[in-house]
Amino acid sequence: MCALRVTVTGATGLIGASLVASLLEREADVTVLTRDPKRARTRLGEVEAIAWDPLGEAPLSAALAGRDAVMHLAGEPVAQRWSTNVKRAIRESRTIGTGNLVEGLANVVAAEGSAAAPRTLISSSAIGYYGAHGEEPLDEEAPPGDDFLAKVCIEWEAAATSAGQRLGLRTVQVRTGVVLDRSGGALGKMLPAFRLGVGGPVAGGHQFMSWIHAQDVVGMMLAALDDERWSGPINATAPEPVTNREFSKTLGSVLGRPSLLPVPGFGLRVLYGDMAEIVTTGARVMPAKPLVLGYEFAHPALHEALRSAITSGS
Repeated sequence: MCALRVTVTGATGLIGASLVASLLEREADVTVLTRDPKRARTRLGEVEAIAWDPLGEAPLSAALAGRDAVMHLAGEPVAQRWSTNVKRAIRESRTIGTGNLVEGLANVVAAEGSAAAPRTLISSSAIGYYGAHGEEPLDEEAPPGDDFLAKVCIEWEAAATSAGQRLGLRTVQVRTGVVLDRSGGALGKMLPAFRLGVGGPVAGGHQFMSWIHAQDVVGMMLAALDDERWSGPINATAPEPVTNREFSKTLGSVLGRPSLLPVPGFGLRVLYGDMAEIVTTGARVMPAKPLVLGYEFAHPALHEALRSAITSGS
């Protein structure tokens, strides 16, 4: 049997590097599209790295033709202070970048025929699609929100879905929750304060946090790669979302530190600007489709998931 041939974007990011490592363990033939091929090869090892500016052009057909699938994770980090320029970068890196990727796939079809193009496009998205909600459980059929991040996710997913509409690819949009990994993301930013014993619930702590261990994000992406039943939007969240207060209490317990110092919402807004709305509001997002499709979580319970993420960083 021939090795699976996969092209990955965003391969040096928090999830991308773990995904590439898992693909290589499976002896897949991995090509990465990256702004810095030398850095990618240094970090990722035995991969083919091809230069690509997501905002500037469609990828070279040589990076896409003959591949079985494309796994698209590229995008400006959301967990930073949102200035006008940062918000533009968050939007354009996802919408223009994904559009250019699909254009590259269309170029392969036009030049070499549909048989030469990948059969599957798995594209990142985020649970920010749903906007702020209270205690209402949200599955993949829930409507989108209308705030900045929700609108970005709508456009982002539409760009990915166009690959199915135009080219007949199976498309999957992986709506990722709060990823637990000590090396980055929300948990990476929270750990220093909690280790000092000055962490605690944010803005009252009643908002829900729909979390997921990094290993399960990769696990769902691999399941989507392997199983053609995975299609359309998929909620990449653990089956038991918790309130921010419960999350803070559990993190303190795992670290053996107090977690009672409340963090006022206005303080976060001073630090992070509009990005603070992600932390001070929340949504109770459920992984309905992964559960129906039989996905088995490696880390379904918060206490164990935090302990694993903090000790292993993966």
